[in-house]
Parts: sequence; C-alpha cells; structure tokens
Amino acid sequence: MEFKDHFSAQAKEYSRYRPGYPPELFEYLSSLVTAHETAWDCATGSGQAAIGLAPFFKKVIATDASSSQLEHAVPHSKIEYRVATAENSMLETGSIDLLTVATAIHWFDTDKFYQEVKRVLKPGGVIAVWVYYDNMISENVDRVSAKYINELVESYWPADNKRALDFENSISFPFELITAPEFVLHMEWNLEEYLNFLYTWSSTQNYIKTNGTNPLDLISDEFEIAWGKKEEKKDVKWKLKMKIGRV
Repeated sequence: MEFKDHFSAQAKEYSRYRPGYPPELFEYLSSLVTAHETAWDCATGSGQAAIGLAPFFKKVIATDASSSQLEHAVPHSKIEYRVATAENSMLETGSIDLLTVATAIHWFDTDKFYQEVKRVLKPGGVIAVWVYYDNMISENVDRVSAKYINELVESYWPADNKRALDFENSISFPFELITAPEFVLHMEWNLEEYLNFLYTWSSTQNYIKTNGTNPLDLISDEFEIAWGKKEEKKDVKWKLKMKIGRV
C-alpha cells in the first residue's frame, strides 16, 4: 500500500500543536498486559503516545513512515524511533506486549496491518487504537470552529479522514474486544496555539495547496471575537473513541 503522507510538510508544527494524551490512558492500557517488556507505538508521528507508554515498559519501539515526523519526535532513553510502515514493521515475530495506534488507524490498509499485528504480538498481547475529533472549548468558539470545518475545509479532507469520523462503523477490528473506560484529552491553549492546531489539519493543508491561501485567514477575526483575550488560556477538550482487543 502506498504511504499517503499528509503531515511531513508541517511536521514541526505537528509536533508542537498536537494534544498529548492523559497519563491515566497509558496506566490503564499497561494494566491489560501481564508482561511489560516491549510496546510498539505504530504511526507514532512526533511521539506523543510513545512518551506516554515509556514509564510502563522497559522499551518502546515507535515507528512512522515519515522520517520528517520522526525528526521532530521527543527523544527518550526508553524509546527507539524507526522509519517503517504499519503494514511492514520489520519487528520480530511474537515480540510485542502492547501495540498502540494513536489517531492513525484510518490511514492504514487494515487487512494487511492486522496480519502484521497478529504476527508481532505475543499470545495474549493487546492492541489499542483510537481517534479524537470534535474539540470542545466554549459555545462561542465551538460555533466558529464548526463554521471553519463545515464551510471552509469540509471538502478538503482526504477520504481516509472520513473513516476516522465514522470510527465505530468504518474501522474493522478482528480481535477479542475489551470494553474501555472513557478518556478525555485536555490542553490549555491560547488562541494562537489553537489556530496552529487547526493549521496542522490535512484539510487545512490541502486547502492551501489547492487555493494558495490559508483558510484560517478568512475566519481569524471571528475566532478573535469568540475567544476574547487572545492570550487567555482556555481548556480545549477532546473525547477519545477507542477500540481495544486481545490476541
């Protein structure tokens, strides 16, 4: 399967303006496995999930098909970053205790990837995949965000992103299901940081490539009015949609 690279061009911004994950998420996932030798964070991007896994495993292997993304990943003594696709990880058979895919499963050829999952996970090993979307800030800001999504960049999303929006139905998952608790991401951002997050979206980048202009410039005044003081930090929240399974 050809690697569809929607993020390397803005890899630096992606590493700075993507939300981190709550520590309790990784504490919970680590509790599902009996061995804590090696975790694999697949399609790690700039390493947000890999960093979260590090306290709970002796070693974390974090792979991504984009070398540009990995150049901006956060270094850690327990994490080994490698360039590899999800479908051909080059990992040893039966070597992984826990496998995570953080907001990337919709880009994969899942038929081939799941074959790789079954090969590399140890018996009883666990795979956890998740996505997040529809951030919540305040009624006024959320209204402008909805306008940005629905009126400016809706038609510029890659087709694979639509699988993320319909995560429950569109992503197959041929494993013994484990019911997960609800997890919520929180980031304290000012307006500039939030707009930089929107800038990292593949739909925003596709709009820029197609039209030669930044769609955020068309709506930034409305965001400023809705936000209030631009420097004010606001709680930005996302709910995780998760599927967890055991081999």
